[in-house]
Amino acid sequence: MTALRSFPEASEPVARLRALRSVTLCSPHADDAAEFYSEVWGLERVESDHGAAWLRGTGPEHHILGLRRADHNALGKIVFAVATPQEIDEAGRRLANLGVPMLTEPGHLDQVGGGYGLRLIDPEGRLVELVAQLEAVTPGDPEGRAAIPRKLAHVVLNTADIDGACEFYTRVLGMRISDWSEHQMAFLRCNSDHHVIAFNAAEWASINHVAYEMTSIDHFMRGIGRLKHNGMTPLWGPGRHGPGSNTFSYFADPAGLVCEYTSEVEQVEEDSWLCRVWRRTPELSDLWGTAGPPSRDVREYMAGIPDPGYRERIAS
Repeated sequence: MTALRSFPEASEPVARLRALRSVTLCSPHADDAAEFYSEVWGLERVESDHGAAWLRGTGPEHHILGLRRADHNALGKIVFAVATPQEIDEAGRRLANLGVPMLTEPGHLDQVGGGYGLRLIDPEGRLVELVAQLEAVTPGDPEGRAAIPRKLAHVVLNTADIDGACEFYTRVLGMRISDWSEHQMAFLRCNSDHHVIAFNAAEWASINHVAYEMTSIDHFMRGIGRLKHNGMTPLWGPGRHGPGSNTFSYFADPAGLVCEYTSEVEQVEEDSWLCRVWRRTPELSDLWGTAGPPSRDVREYMAGIPDPGYRERIAS
């Protein structure tokens, strides 16, 4: 693990992150999960190759979800958008000065969607990719009629060191903390969306859930209806959270990983936003009062299994 105390006190963030682009998930059930996300969840499969699949939403990103076959459920990588290759090069220099381990130094990436980027390892072993110049695609569903995800909304990560995780992602990657849910959850942003990453204090590092943004609350409800038509009822929801004010409905994919439909996330005005600490009460976790508190089942799904980190998984 990277020692946060070794970072210079006045160090600048290594780059300006523009958006959350995609997430890759690893699972023994990657093939079944790919079928679920393409046939039921609403994503479009753009490529498949030997136990791996890449899927896109209706927005401009080449893909928003990658799936890879592995021995255990785990986070593969998180990908953030950076504007230019020059910013990637500068990020590489700053990471090297900070002593943050890079798995891939700045350059053209040999991967689906291409791009110019770098890959780093965070303090709990997660693989983080910063990338510019991914292959352009034409947004799907230009009329906005289909009840399918537009983009990746956020990723929630379980962490055994919530303060250390927040320090790394704010001081090194330049994210801002929008709100806290007591000292249990921290919501981080890199643009006007209230959060694109959240950290949940837990016994171990693991993937908690991945959320996909629907265009409107009508699309959100019609998406839930499609899943019910396919025999899937929500683990929790529908409802509306306090922090972020976004709607939510959580499901479990065939790998047992939690996926969420969401919409209407709160937009942050940087000059006037004040970070709040929310109490962890049922009426604030669901402002509508329709979902009730999260069940024991959904908590167990969200806890996942311990993820030793990218390097350890590759070495094993």
